[in-house]
Amino acid sequence: MDTPIIETRDLTRQFVLRRGRLRGRETLTAVHAMNFRVERGAAVGYIGANGAGKSTTIKMLTGILVPTSGTVRTCGLEPVRRRRQLASRIGVVFGQRSQLWWDLPLRESFSILAAVHRLDPDAARKRTHTLVEQLEMADTLATPVRQLSLGERMRAEVAAALLHSPELIILDEPTIGLDVLSKQRLREFLRAERAERGTTLLLTTHDMGDIERLCERVLVVDRGRLAYDGSLTGLAATVGARRVLVVDLTAPTPDLTDIPGATLLACEAGGMRQRLAFDAEETTAAQLLTAVSARAEVRDLTIEEPEIEDVVRRLYRSAR
Repeated sequence: MDTPIIETRDLTRQFVLRRGRLRGRETLTAVHAMNFRVERGAAVGYIGANGAGKSTTIKMLTGILVPTSGTVRTCGLEPVRRRRQLASRIGVVFGQRSQLWWDLPLRESFSILAAVHRLDPDAARKRTHTLVEQLEMADTLATPVRQLSLGERMRAEVAAALLHSPELIILDEPTIGLDVLSKQRLREFLRAERAERGTTLLLTTHDMGDIERLCERVLVVDRGRLAYDGSLTGLAATVGARRVLVVDLTAPTPDLTDIPGATLLACEAGGMRQRLAFDAEETTAAQLLTAVSARAEVRDLTIEEPEIEDVVRRLYRSAR
């Protein structure tokens, strides 16, 4: 069996908080006995509320923080003790921090990072050219980093993290503040990079669109504990979230209240648009469509997936 690219066993991190002379100290457990594995080539979303322990986990995975107890291996290495070796095998993007040189033209940052990673000059030029082309950065290479727009800078940050072709890329809020088009371009690039090179992706974000479009598996952390590990579909099923079939009909139709396996949520436009909620574990959209078509002529339809943020909120409520 291949060594997993990430493996944690009872990973725990505590912080001692000073509450003043009279109140003494308090121990805060940010991550509690965390156990999970990420196999090579996987794409995993790591989500949770602010303060749930996501950033603390990432800092232990990358060797920035020492675990209080338990173990962690990233690329088969102990992150703190082998931090220099690990740096050559992973790439990290923190949405609120930069690895670029603020006052230098963007191309100079890439040149410096290539030297830091001791890349062969020819290989570095080819890799830089590929990233610049795929992330559409040619027009910004001569621009000082501080003058880049947020979208331009985030694409540059991703390129910088991938310059040395790491085995693992860890992205912490990579699309924060980006417009819709910039998000779409970045997501398309990450999918292509992973398909071509087999790069493992670990993504933390509050943008559920990132998770839905980039990840096959999701880990949900709540108050430092792993609350869920599985697929997005399974997460929705765990908390009873339902999909919604929206049908546009060719003529006004009485409320579709008796469709087997469905619940009518709304009847709109005089009965010409109706919204039916259903549990994917009990029936399928195709079965519902057949039942609806027996009652009325369907002009168009869409399927709305559960809002992942709502699913996570439900999971939190059920765990408390």
